Formats: sequence, structure tokens, C-alpha cells
Amino acid sequence: MAEHLRVATLIGDVVASRRAPDRTRMQGSLREALEAVNAAVPATQPLDVTVGDEFQGAYGSVAAAARAALLLRLTLLPGVDTRYGLGWGGISVFDADRALPSQDGPGWWAAREAIEHVDATAGRRGRARGMATWFVDHGATAWPAGADAPPAAPAVAGAVNGLLLLRDELVAQQSDRARRLLLGWLRGRQQQELAADEGITQSAVSQQLARSGAYAVRDALDALDGVAAWSS
Repeated sequence: MAEHLRVATLIGDVVASRRAPDRTRMQGSLREALEAVNAAVPATQPLDVTVGDEFQGAYGSVAAAARAALLLRLTLLPGVDTRYGLGWGGISVFDADRALPSQDGPGWWAAREAIEHVDATAGRRGRARGMATWFVDHGATAWPAGADAPPAAPAVAGAVNGLLLLRDELVAQQSDRARRLLLGWLRGRQQQELAADEGITQSAVSQQLARSGAYAVRDALDALDGVAAWSS
């Protein structure tokens, strides 16, 4: 019997993966990064590779999915860049015993629509060059077939995408060191630890975090986490 859930879905893939000089090494880096993010962000369905260089996972809230996408991107940069589609909606799990459960539903359709939007839009002239993530809300779509449609979520999907656009553009403009510091800091490491890793002072770490916009990224994630909509 199928299990019906309302979740935040995430579909991601590697940018320009076919041009990678060493695809075996790239795949190994991707799997290690997925394991690290799964340990850091609790998931309804942990991130896993599906086909080729695509991966997916599911979360109890859009905030958790957005956090997982950012941590994964920061973990893989600068060697590997990734893009993400986030969705919200109902899903049905038909075979939970499989390593990657058989599923369907508006939640997954939303994530697919979102990543296709990133693929079609990112980097185009007149667009945000750093765009890597998009969100689509299908939460008001009735699922399973014949069920009553749930109440529509507050119309703030545009605000979520505004946050994602600005966050991704900021990360795209950061130096490699700034990204490493942001990643370590978001994962709860102390500034003294980060300073030791980089061979700089704790004061230099603090200044770098401030200059690179790290505090804004943290506060934006925390603000999204406080939005009641799109949480199970």
C-alpha cells in the first residue's frame, strides 16, 4: 500500500558533467559530499544518486531542503558546481524497501520543473549569473488522485526564490577561502578551528565572514526556517 506524504523535494545535478576530465573522481567526490550533507541535515529521504550525475532527496521543510542544497554546493565547489530544483507537494511512496523508493506525485513534479527552470535560465544575458537554485510550490495540487486539495500555502514562493537568487549570486562571487569558511561556519565549527585550517588568525576569519556576506546567508536561512508554510 502506498504511503502518502507532503514533503520538500530536492533534485540536483552536476553542471557540465560530461566535460569533467575525470568522471570517476567526480562521482566519488559527489558521493562523499552527499554523505556529509546527509549527516548534517536530517532528511525524510536522504540524498542519493539516481541516474548518471543526478541526485535527489526529500525533507520535512523547504528550509531544510534549501540548507542541504547550499551545504552540498559549498562542499563540492570549486572543483564541481551543481544546480538544484526544490519543490513542495504531495508524494506517494510505492515501494519503500528499495534503496531508492519508487515514488510519484506533485512534490517531485515541482522539483523537476524547478531544476528545468534553472537549466533554461541560469547564466543567460540579463539574468543572475550565479543562479543555481529555484523553488516551485505544488502544495495545493490534490494528491493522490481523488483526494481533496489542501489549502493553498501563503503566496510567498516568490520571496523564497528572491532569497535563493541573492544567496546563490553572493556565493558565486565569493573567493574559495570565503566559501570554505562559510561552509565550516554553517556546519557549526568554531572560528578558532577554521583559522587553524586556513593558517590565519581568528580575527581574520571573523572579518572574512563579515565581508563575504556569511552573516546574511545564515540569517536568511534562519528566517526561512521560521516560515510556517511548507513544513510537515
